[in-house]
Parts: sequence; C-alpha cells; structure tokens
Amino acid sequence: MGTVLYVKANPKGDEMSFSARVANTFMDTYQSEHPEDQVEMLDLYNTNLPLIDSEVLGGWGKLASGNELTESEQAKITRLSQLVDQFLKADKVVFSAPMWNFGFPPLMKAYIDAIAVAGKTFKYTENGPVGLAGDKKVVLIEARGGIYSEGPAASMEHTESYFRAVMGFMGIEDVEVVLAEGMAADPAAADQIFGKSVENAKEAALSF
Repeated sequence: MGTVLYVKANPKGDEMSFSARVANTFMDTYQSEHPEDQVEMLDLYNTNLPLIDSEVLGGWGKLASGNELTESEQAKITRLSQLVDQFLKADKVVFSAPMWNFGFPPLMKAYIDAIAVAGKTFKYTENGPVGLAGDKKVVLIEARGGIYSEGPAASMEHTESYFRAVMGFMGIEDVEVVLAEGMAADPAAADQIFGKSVENAKEAALSF
C-alpha cells in the first residue's frame, strides 16, 4: 500500500476548473487501479498555508540561535514543518494547477516555497546542492488558456519549466506533465481539447 498526496492549487470549484476536472479523471482512474493506496487531499485554497513572511524568517533565525519563538512564529513554523513532512511521506504526488499570467497561482508558489527546505528536501554540499526527495513519483496536471508548449508564446511559459526545475533540485526526476492548453485561444475547440486531455490523464494514471 502506498500514499498518494493530491495537491490542488485552484480556488475555483471543480465544475469551473479544467485542471481540477482533468485531475479528477486522473485520480479516479488511478484509484480504480490501486484501491489499496491511501489518498490525501491538500486543497491549497482551503488549508492553513503560511507565507514565508517576517515572522517565519525571524522564527527560523531564533531556532538557529536557540532563542524562544513567539506563539505566532511557532504556529507558522510548525505548520510549515507539517507540510514538508506530509510531502516527504508521500510515495507519489499529484499536482493540479492552472497557468495564471504565465506562472502558477500564488498559493502554488507558496506551497513550493514551503516544501523546498534545506536539510529536508535538499542540502548544500561542497559539490553543490543535492536533492533529498528523489524516491518519489510526481505528476503535474495543468490547464492553460493559450498555447505555450510550442509556438510564439513558448518563451512566456514559466510553469512546467519552473516545476521541473524545482522538482529536480529536490532530487525528483520521475516527473510527468499532463497539459490541457488552448481552450481560451480556440473556444470552438475547447471541448475537443478537454476530451483529449482527459484521455491523456487516463493513460498517465495507468502508468503512475
């Protein structure tokens, strides 16, 4: 039995979200093939996700110097530790997110900041940084209104490229991406694009 963490990064309801609907198909297909696995849902827009602010940075400094934290600092740092531990515990992680303004929604970035922690998911060595979270499978299910995987807008894609880079930095090389893109650019083809993405998600789930 394995543990699958599903991280959703979209404030919209599922019925209004291409990425969430494709991800739901992925999860349904995966669970039908692996009913013994435990699935944990983490909805980033409906959970306590501390931003790395002055209190967090100050609290980390106090921890390093052995000083006492305030109640607020302790609460935020404890929650951030819980999030990175949950990520590390999972055997597989599924992310679903849209592209907003050429990047991820802010809470997706906040979550990545929460789990990219020196000493836990990576470490610095004399030979450079080394990832510590490598024994893990990850899939990103992403929706984009335009076409950014190729063509004239490819240089404005800062989601998949960033995601692969940060996962690789943490030592995770088994990364797959399922895209649904172009629905806003070509509304007449939106249903066809979505249908193809659903099929791709089913195929990806069978090999995940």
